[in-house]
Amino acid sequence: MQRYDNFINGQWVAGAQYTRNINPSDLSDCLGEYAQAEPAQVAEAIAAARAAFPAWSVSGIQARSDALDKVGNEILARRQELGRLLAREEGKVLPEAIGEVTRAGNIFKFFAGECLRLAGEVLPSVRPGISVEVTREPLGVIGLITPWNFPIAIPAWKIAPALAYGNCVVFKPADLVPGSAWALAEIISRAGFPPGVFNLVMGSGSVVGAAMVRHEQVDGISFTGSVGVGRRIAADCIARGAKVQLEMGGKNPQVILDDADLRVAVELAAQSAFFSTGQRCTASSRLIVTDGIHDRFVTALAERMKSLKVGPALGEGVDIGPVVSQAQLEQDLRYIEIGRNEGAQLVTGGDVVKGDTEGYFLAPALFAESTPDMRINREEIFGPVASIIRVPNYEAALAVANDTDFGLSAGIATTSLKYANHFKRHAQAGMVMVNLPTAGVDYHVPFGGRKGSSYGPREQGRYAQEFYTTVKTAYIG
Repeated sequence: MQRYDNFINGQWVAGAQYTRNINPSDLSDCLGEYAQAEPAQVAEAIAAARAAFPAWSVSGIQARSDALDKVGNEILARRQELGRLLAREEGKVLPEAIGEVTRAGNIFKFFAGECLRLAGEVLPSVRPGISVEVTREPLGVIGLITPWNFPIAIPAWKIAPALAYGNCVVFKPADLVPGSAWALAEIISRAGFPPGVFNLVMGSGSVVGAAMVRHEQVDGISFTGSVGVGRRIAADCIARGAKVQLEMGGKNPQVILDDADLRVAVELAAQSAFFSTGQRCTASSRLIVTDGIHDRFVTALAERMKSLKVGPALGEGVDIGPVVSQAQLEQDLRYIEIGRNEGAQLVTGGDVVKGDTEGYFLAPALFAESTPDMRINREEIFGPVASIIRVPNYEAALAVANDTDFGLSAGIATTSLKYANHFKRHAQAGMVMVNLPTAGVDYHVPFGGRKGSSYGPREQGRYAQEFYTTVKTAYIG
């Protein structure tokens, strides 16, 4: 069994112990054993990053750009191989996995360009004979903590801007899916970054994550994960004055109006709710449908769902791969039972699927006749489970869409420019989709939400500089 080590100060370092990386499509398939870092190794990685920061933070922008571009080029050249790895360890079907890898490569290449576009301002002072320069400088040592559902794209959209803007990185991937993160780290290790600029420490959040969050030499933490963990991280960072960026949960609404194109509405709902096994923070699990189209929509979506093939992520013609783990499968099944007990009607799906291999396969579940107060409409399930809420009109649909503690993504299916424009302005979400799935965003524009979904500056695109840099104002007399 091959073992994969941590990467600290330019060297591969053995862990105190190792955990097995198991394929959720085939529990007999182990991808390898991955190191578990101890708190002392986390401290070593942070010290290496701190030592590398003075030189790296003022390094030439061409060298930074070249290194990031090299990473992006290799990811893209190996997208088939890396996509298969991702599909095996996380459970996305192969086309989605290759798409995620491609996005990761494009992100690195985008930020290779951003290195060459670092800009500031020169302003006149209100005092004669004085000018003012406003510039951005790197924040320092950044701790990055990423989730299991996008095991290469989310690390990419945190690591690439951190390095592009001159920071040093200590990266902790999700313990459940270390393979894609390790492969990315191995590519970065050969791209020309000085020792200590990038470090990989794998392990549990309670050990590795906690050690990073509480360390006085870590200037900022960027975290994507659950609401509960995010709030604890925020409290720890604020207590010691560290910068914090959080991307957490979602309970995203997809509004379907009477005037919607039924075919378009069904397809975007199916993609939003069930593709990637529903394991996306931008997935729409609340389908809010007006009376005039409701019955036709329920019937058509149920028929579309019956055509979705559930099976191994690398299987031919498979639309929906496995749930990521036994624990996640149990959570999904528990919420399906909660929905039944609350009085919602299970239209289709919700059963464990048996296949040729032992894996965590679940038929996508659709509830109808649900109400906004039900737990299945209040709490994030993070699986292929969606519920339909019937409403009389657009105004009621908007009110229900906004009736949530979250605010990441919101969608509307309509042919009315009036309602589309009103929804764009009044939906309480960081991202709004019109006649498009709520899941699926570009890599060069800001990503993030409102309310309980996000805290701190946006991720991705040029807006990433808001977190990874600090502003300096200089007066020249």
